[in-house]
Amino acid sequence: MQLWLIVALIVVTISPLFIMRFIALENVEAQLRSKRMDELSSYALILSNQIMRSNYFAGDNQESVNNDLNQSASLYNARILIVNSDYKIVKDNYSTLDGTYSVSEETIRAMLGTEVRYYNEADGMLELAAPITSEDKQTVLGVLLFYSSTSDIVKTCQSISSSYTAITIGLAVLCVVLAGSMAYVFIKPLKRVTDSIDHMAEGHFDEEIHLRGFSELKRISDSFNTMLNKLRKLENSRQEFVSNVSHELKTPITSIKVLADSLNMQENVPNEVYKEFMRDIVEEIDRENSIINDLLSLVKMDKAVAELNISEVNINEMLELILKRLRPLASQRNIELVLESFRPVMAECDEVKLNLAFTNLVENGIKYNVAGGWVQVSLNADHKYFYVKVADSGIGIPEANQDQIFERFYRVDKARSRETGGTGLGLAITQNIVLMHDGAIKVSSKEDEGSVFVVRIPLKHKK
Repeated sequence: MQLWLIVALIVVTISPLFIMRFIALENVEAQLRSKRMDELSSYALILSNQIMRSNYFAGDNQESVNNDLNQSASLYNARILIVNSDYKIVKDNYSTLDGTYSVSEETIRAMLGTEVRYYNEADGMLELAAPITSEDKQTVLGVLLFYSSTSDIVKTCQSISSSYTAITIGLAVLCVVLAGSMAYVFIKPLKRVTDSIDHMAEGHFDEEIHLRGFSELKRISDSFNTMLNKLRKLENSRQEFVSNVSHELKTPITSIKVLADSLNMQENVPNEVYKEFMRDIVEEIDRENSIINDLLSLVKMDKAVAELNISEVNINEMLELILKRLRPLASQRNIELVLESFRPVMAECDEVKLNLAFTNLVENGIKYNVAGGWVQVSLNADHKYFYVKVADSGIGIPEANQDQIFERFYRVDKARSRETGGTGLGLAITQNIVLMHDGAIKVSSKEDEGSVFVVRIPLKHKK
């Protein structure tokens, strides 16, 4: 991975340098050619004025003009021809075309009064045909032809190219070093993360990582440690769950065995004692059955949301039936059950599971209440959710325990829970059911003042 990172950094960094080199050199060469052509055009104008004023074509002052022409030809590494109005070459600084005629396209166009510029890339020549006009610019007296070599421009560009190449190679080496260093800086902490994940895969959750440097690395470190803490809690919860299940299932069986052994050890047991022992055994069997049923319910709740049996449910009627069913339990302790519905509510949900969730909340409000107390259930809704609030006047939940009440087998008051027949699974089942419906459940409570559970469920189920 480190090698690929280095290669990627080099490609990303060096490629623009070579592209810029190509574009820059093309630009420089084009600008130098354009500048040379402008210089040739300026000189052609000066020379054409000198030819016109000296009456060159009539044979006057030709030596002076020819000397200037030869100096300019040497300066621009050029061949210069002077053509009269009859297309006859009257001066060639190479002295090979004197007396011949030039009837090229460029000469003809220049005779019409147009300056012609052309770059002959094949021969590496700048070609210029400039008209020689009369003082009033109305008559074309002849044409100046310039053929200037671009070899000096090419050499200049080659020199620039060599320097640019050296700079590019230097930058490439620097980029390789920097890329290697950056790869090491980035990959070293990531390797620590990889090693920690491998360590976790072996079942060890005791090692946190603290990466320093870039903010991204710190975020990776924080996210990893957050995940690690969650895994620790999950592992501790799993171990505690297994321990609690073992204990909860073993306790009734131990009681049954003790009761049965007691009967077996006694001879001629009175009928009343025998019946009392059998009632105790039945109670322990019922308790075991309750634990097993709750465990099975919890397993079902842990499965995919796809197993929800969704239908259109009248939530008002559901809550009325729940309170009707639980009134006998509440009347045993003189606890008042009150239902307050603010509006009719129809929702898409799993009626059986949601019925179980609300039953658990109301039943807990009854069990963990004071004699002569009350449990109030209220129903409300907006355009998106419906809300069920279960408030009671019971013993309340200490603030330190409120984050744990939805954990499996967790009991705030273990002695009272066993007295009331609680398994410690009811709230865990309720929370799972609410989450399966994409809902939320919150609790607020004060010790000895009661508790309030608020459940929010979407009116429409997401497909």
